[in-house]
Amino acid sequence: MVLDMSPIARKPSAVRLATSGALRQLPTRRPEAPSAEADVRWELVDVDRYEVREGEVILGYIDVVGAVFVALGGPWYSAAVELRQTLRFDEAVQTLRSTRRH
Repeated sequence: MVLDMSPIARKPSAVRLATSGALRQLPTRRPEAPSAEADVRWELVDVDRYEVREGEVILGYIDVVGAVFVALGGPWYSAAVELRQTLRFDEAVQTLRSTRRH
């Protein structure tokens, strides 16, 4: 099999250029670690999953699905309920915090 390496084959397409620009505008995928005195803490417990705690209470989980953070409320992942999808990790954490107050 022979690959065509002509200049036309190597030029980036308009779609690829537009997509790469859009991807650079997305928020960072790794959230900053919580401060030492923070009430709410999170820990990476799987490749794309964070466990969120307030003190010793598990508020829920945040799954990273592509560019989206999915907030799942509940102390057990297997029974957690989807509450929100957002592009910002801090909004997903706030969603989990607000459900505990109710």
